[in-house]
Amino acid sequence: MTDLSNKVVWITGASGGIGEGLAQRAAARGAKLILSARREAELERVRQSLPRPQDAALLPVDLTRLDDSQALAAHAAGFFGPIDVLANNAGISQRTSALETGMPAYRQIMEVDFFAPVALTQALLPGWLQRGSGHVAVVSSVFGHIAMARRTGYAAAKHALHGWYDSARIELGDKGIRFTLACPGFVNTNVSVNALGPGGQPWGKDDVHLQGGMDPSVCAEKIWQAVERDQYEVLIAGKERIAVYFKRFLPLRWYTAFARKLKVN
Repeated sequence: MTDLSNKVVWITGASGGIGEGLAQRAAARGAKLILSARREAELERVRQSLPRPQDAALLPVDLTRLDDSQALAAHAAGFFGPIDVLANNAGISQRTSALETGMPAYRQIMEVDFFAPVALTQALLPGWLQRGSGHVAVVSSVFGHIAMARRTGYAAAKHALHGWYDSARIELGDKGIRFTLACPGFVNTNVSVNALGPGGQPWGKDDVHLQGGMDPSVCAEKIWQAVERDQYEVLIAGKERIAVYFKRFLPLRWYTAFARKLKVN
């Protein structure tokens, strides 16, 4: 079991949405927090909303420009001591078809959604191995299991996360290092507004499915509960979980026909 009380927890994408929820719920459990995102003013807003702002530190970072993850991890450990739990939550989505998505957009998605989480994890692994403990929670998506139109890059990055972390668990899971993959479905966040649209520009539009989705604080609570239980993976979804089972258990041609009929932004 992973107890967050008095643990040092580093959360990326902590300036809003699920990341803000993760910060609130971890603080309620007595954790000391390092909050990372690009927008320092929003990070400060989140910090001030916590029950003990003095137990949270800000570490602004642009994950598309993660030049030295080792130095960043050392900086993070300088606040409250070695990192116990890393919550890789930061991510960016997409609202363009394969034909209208350029390679710069694909690279940006992969940098934020795949390479950055892996780089931060690898920066912490040596210390975790030395101490014999450490836990990384990865906010993936139902798109780590399924595919959909206008999500080629996003689904690819989330599928890649599952491949890397499942493999790392096989290598390191018996050495005190734990890996939890969280796969949310529709959560009421700004992920659609901030997603990459044509030309790599922000899509700038909300998604009706997300508007009616789970409260991000509820999603965050389910993620921490999975971490506390040392679950390998948790699917946090409503009716959209049906698509995951559909893809897993039925012929792929059936799922493809089903997905092709869906109207997606």
